[in-house]
Amino acid sequence: METELLAACKKLRFGSNLVASAKKIKAKDNLDFLLQLFTSEIEERDRKRRNAYMKAARFDLLKTFEMYTFEDIKIPNSITPDDIRDCVFIPKKENLILYGNVGAGKTHLAIATGMAACDAGFRVRFWRTATLTNALAEAKRRGELSQFMKQFDKLDLLICDEWGYVPVDSDGSKLLFQVVSECYERKSIIITTNLEFARWNDIFADTKITAALLDRIIHHSHLLDFRERDSRRLLDALMILEDADACKKSPPTHKNRTAKANI
Repeated sequence: METELLAACKKLRFGSNLVASAKKIKAKDNLDFLLQLFTSEIEERDRKRRNAYMKAARFDLLKTFEMYTFEDIKIPNSITPDDIRDCVFIPKKENLILYGNVGAGKTHLAIATGMAACDAGFRVRFWRTATLTNALAEAKRRGELSQFMKQFDKLDLLICDEWGYVPVDSDGSKLLFQVVSECYERKSIIITTNLEFARWNDIFADTKITAALLDRIIHHSHLLDFRERDSRRLLDALMILEDADACKKSPPTHKNRTAKANI
């Protein structure tokens, strides 16, 4: 019987786990059994889809909204923290620009939003901007740029982290412009940067391309200002140094040394 059921699942393109799930169901009637069985299959497919989307996003780190605070971040009236958590800007093809100090939590927010988007069924890709520029240049050198660009067709959200941290030459500027143009009004983009817009000309070699980039990125964008937010990494480091300094000034007692020896 089980062999026949597995064969039927294969023909119907159901997962083989459906049979295992069916064995665990306790239903009051046939309809209730089918409802529980199909619900279980839907949940399993959603789990696999989320895992696949998360893997395809290629986040450098995994960050969530748990314990994340929007304190000291200037958020425009056009969007709310709940809108960001719920990714409501993505179906609208809107962008987020996270601007401010290094270490203030911009990358954390970008990745947390990207992970929430994966959970919501959106396709996401995370890139360090310098890495993306190099990958574009390499694809062009190999004559594979058109093929490389196809990946952006399938995306709902593109995340470009550390935008403007590394100078970009004229060719790199044009390649980034091509990516942004592909996404313009068709995808959402999240950019993290520590440069105000007026200084983008210092990073991108071609001023005309810079102006065109700004025009497409700023349009339909929400600017989140992190400049009044202290560096979380710096604060954490200072706390560690303070704790270490306190330990040096107050050496452990005999009782504490004994306790440590027993660990």
